[in-house]
Amino acid sequence: QVHLVESGGGLVQAGGSLRLSCVASGSIFSINAMGWYRQAPGKQRELVATITNGGGTNYADSVKGRFTISRDNAKNTVSLQMNRLKPEDTAVYCCMLAGSRVYWGQGTQVTVSS
Repeated sequence: QVHLVESGGGLVQAGGSLRLSCVASGSIFSINAMGWYRQAPGKQRELVATITNGGGTNYADSVKGRFTISRDNAKNTVSLQMNRLKPEDTAVYCCMLAGSRVYWGQGTQVTVSS
């Protein structure tokens, strides 16, 4: 069993910054990629950013240039630095680990006020 625990969410004004972190623990035999998805009320879950073992990154167009994903392979952690936040970034942000299967964290709320 793999457990993902996120931290770092909260309330911030538009233009502000937050940093999310996710720690993976448990029976981790292989990791292909880690990343972040988000789901706003009434909307489908969408990709925010992913990072592979080799450091390759992929971002949603809506966050390019504002968000940066990083990873510590030795510690099985993934972080998301979010700058210049907008009200439309408000969502529950979930950590994802793609290994033998895909695992999800419980999520952390990010609220951006205008």
